[in-house]
Amino acid sequence: MPEALYEIRGLTKRYNRKLVLDQLDFDVLRGECLVILGRSGSGKSVTLRQLNGLEKPETGSVVFDGTDLTGLEERALFPFRQRIAMLFQSGALFDSMNVFDNIAFPLREHSRRTEGEIAEVVRRKLDMVRLKDVERKAPSDLSGGMRKRVALARSLALDPEVVLFDEPTTGLDPVTSATIGKLINSIQKELGVTAVVVTHDIPLARRVGDRLIFLSDARIRFAGDWEAADRSADPELANFLAGREDDEEAQQHVA
Repeated sequence: MPEALYEIRGLTKRYNRKLVLDQLDFDVLRGECLVILGRSGSGKSVTLRQLNGLEKPETGSVVFDGTDLTGLEERALFPFRQRIAMLFQSGALFDSMNVFDNIAFPLREHSRRTEGEIAEVVRRKLDMVRLKDVERKAPSDLSGGMRKRVALARSLALDPEVVLFDEPTTGLDPVTSATIGKLINSIQKELGVTAVVVTHDIPLARRVGDRLIFLSDARIRFAGDWEAADRSADPELANFLAGREDDEEAQQHVA
């Protein structure tokens, strides 16, 4: 059984008076891909932002490889953020930089590599996401799927141990979404990274996820593997995985 790289205990988060996360307890195992599912507003992306210290919880702990990130000041988080990459929903590429400089940016900021060494890393990371001859293009010249792949290449530039994916297929067509899923699978195998994927995309979740967490009403309603999820008698989970309305919603629409 793989060891836990993350141990999350009692994680609670509020925005003003709204309870968004309520006493979440879960582990992320080293080398696995954990998928976090739930309806809009269920706290998926909020949970993800706790895992690299972008946000602090009200209470609870986020222990990464033996260190509780919730107790660290911003400066002390820097070395952990080099080990924990995040792929934002928008990609968050710098529009003022071409593809090469976007991917080179973290290397120039956080490493002592020469420009020649940086160029080699950029080439390798673009190969990894199946892109060629795009180094001098601006992000605005690329399709949505290509921008996501450039952002993924940049997230891998410092060889992280963990990659956090926030809705990696939002706005993409089904074929491009499947391509992103294949890349997540191949990168996990090639690099041995641990991945946490927040998504609404059930086909993607099934393709990449070893285990899943289903959030509802600020709490974990289900945690386990896909076999257990498919066997579950929980109607809310079953409806979500099948893309069906809950019974209460259907009655409201009829009314």
